[in-house]
Amino acid sequence: MSISPLDGVRVLELGNYIAAPTAGRILGDFGAEVIKVERPKAGDELRNWRLYGGDTSMLYRTINRNKKSITLDLRTDAGRGVVLELLRHCDVLLENFRPGMLEKWGLGPEVLNEVNPDLVITRIYAYGQTGPMAARPGFAAVAEAVGGLRELVGDPDRPPVRVGVSIGDSIAGIYAAFGTVMALFQRERTDASIPLGERVIDVALNEAILSVMESLVPDYLAYGINRERVGGRMEGIAPSNAYPTSDGTSIIIGGNGDAIFQRYMEVIGRPDLAADPELQDNAGRWRNRERLDASIAEWTVRHTRDEALKLLEAAAIPCGPIYTAADIVVDEQYKARNMIQRFPVDVGAPQPKTVGFSGIVPVIGEKSLPIRNIGPDLGEHTREVLSELLGMSDADIAGLEA
Repeated sequence: MSISPLDGVRVLELGNYIAAPTAGRILGDFGAEVIKVERPKAGDELRNWRLYGGDTSMLYRTINRNKKSITLDLRTDAGRGVVLELLRHCDVLLENFRPGMLEKWGLGPEVLNEVNPDLVITRIYAYGQTGPMAARPGFAAVAEAVGGLRELVGDPDRPPVRVGVSIGDSIAGIYAAFGTVMALFQRERTDASIPLGERVIDVALNEAILSVMESLVPDYLAYGINRERVGGRMEGIAPSNAYPTSDGTSIIIGGNGDAIFQRYMEVIGRPDLAADPELQDNAGRWRNRERLDASIAEWTVRHTRDEALKLLEAAAIPCGPIYTAADIVVDEQYKARNMIQRFPVDVGAPQPKTVGFSGIVPVIGEKSLPIRNIGPDLGEHTREVLSELLGMSDADIAGLEA
């Protein structure tokens, strides 16, 4: 398939780690030309995160797919000069440096606006570009805590834990991509010049987290409720949890809808619970969550994972297994929607290995769009970009490299 709604959009990415590169990945997934600027020799630090073999991690290959990599030293006048020249040919600048860093380098929004008065400038940082905490250093781990998420993850009798992925960075990256596309859309639908302030997209990691915390703040202000950790449950919703099975696995069952609950109790052989007046609405079920979960677990532990899921699915009870990567790569649903796409990759072995990467979301045209390329080698496209966009000769590029 060749569906590229962002075809013709060119993005210059100055981002490292996960947040800004995630935004660049999403834009690239849907057709934008994304030119990633990396430091000479070292590149984005993500190249070495979870590196189990070879010289570039699968994490980097994943988050920086559908991009080109060039190397420039932004600490030098020459490197910054090339950035300014490139931005004359770009629609978007993505960056996630500490607030004030671009300005220190002479690459602040006002300067960029003089170079390209239509440029969309998308900035991502821990606490955004303004406010009393703007200058503080911060990664997603801290932002997830300040945004309210960490307090709700884990069991109530233990310290808070973190989810197993950099969820704060990823959510911020999604918002950054969305904000960028909104600005591009606004630019395209009007003949008037868009003021600089409306072309600067300011994404804070902690605010991205706060925005997905549902009614956390309103519940506190309206009712004085401070939500607490509830383990595998969801506050105020029951029965919904992970339950053990006879073969040593666990399954997730969400039986919290009123009509679903009735069918659910019939499946597990507890019509008495289905008829209990105290359990006819979600509030009552939440008050009795311990009793309900114990009754459900008594049933699930007498069945294997597959047996339990088959019985629940037959009654249209929302349920599912808890997948590992090994389960995902053989799953027919993911396969049917082209959600695992395979590429030959250098993993440090004598020969490249075929490796599967997660597909492009959202789906357009019934299946995931094809990934054009996985994250590139460091500086792989430097000569191509500088010669084609800026008309630099081999001698010019060699001088810059030196």
